[in-house]
Amino acid sequence: MDDAVRARLDRVADLAPLHVPPALTVLDAARLLLPGVPHVACFDTVFHARLPVAAREYAVPAAWRDEYGLRRYGFHGLSYAWTLDRAAELLGRPAERLHLVLCHLGGGCSACAVRAGRSADTTMGFTPLEGMVMSHRSGSVDPGALTWLQTRYGLTAAEIEDALNRDSGLLALSGTSDDTRDLVRARAAGDEAAALALDVFTHHCRRGVAAMAASLDRLDALVFTGEIGEDQPEVREEICVRLPALGLAGGLRPLVAERPEIVSPPDARVPVLVVPTGEAQQVARETRALLNRP
Repeated sequence: MDDAVRARLDRVADLAPLHVPPALTVLDAARLLLPGVPHVACFDTVFHARLPVAAREYAVPAAWRDEYGLRRYGFHGLSYAWTLDRAAELLGRPAERLHLVLCHLGGGCSACAVRAGRSADTTMGFTPLEGMVMSHRSGSVDPGALTWLQTRYGLTAAEIEDALNRDSGLLALSGTSDDTRDLVRARAAGDEAAALALDVFTHHCRRGVAAMAASLDRLDALVFTGEIGEDQPEVREEICVRLPALGLAGGLRPLVAERPEIVSPPDARVPVLVVPTGEAQQVARETRALLNRP
């Protein structure tokens, strides 16, 4: 990686402020300590690089799109690349013959429509803030509400950005925790704020899954990954049981091992899979592929 590439990374760091700046700090330290070792950057956006135009473009002035590069990029691509391959193995069909909705639920949350092995749409956009409610991030908010906060109450852009990235999501709704495990226990004990947080969260997840299905000809399977997707069977159940219009249903089994599994009943119209997250493994795979090029 040369200095020109490093400078370009600086210019896009503010699109994902929770992840890219810390990653660049680690990258700089590695380059300093290991100057003779190749350094590879694996981008979360690459999986979505060939999004269809209709899924990629915002309906904003042409100058914003052409001069500023305002478009939907999508994220969680490393997770989706890994999850797609594992799901194809589990279903016994090549990825190029599958129409899937992949759902990454963790600290950040998104869904992705995969048509014939390629990303056809995704819920995250120009930044990871767009889309579903997350642990600390708000997900999509009416942009008019944000300009209203600026003009009516004098909030600065920095204040709004910080609140949307760090003080929103499950944490803001519950007032106590951003962890769905805590919230499930609190709801069972009668905590209404925890119940609200989980209701809003699963509602946004269902909305995201349904929106992604609209980009497919059929739904061959719904695949969960990420910490919440793997470890929170209550969330998976609440998403699927209320999406009968997509052929999904409840009665899902907990994940019993740290390996890809079909957790839906054998007679399910649409299989539901859980694939343990493999972003680190995908980074290693892509890095080896790059370094082994002739």
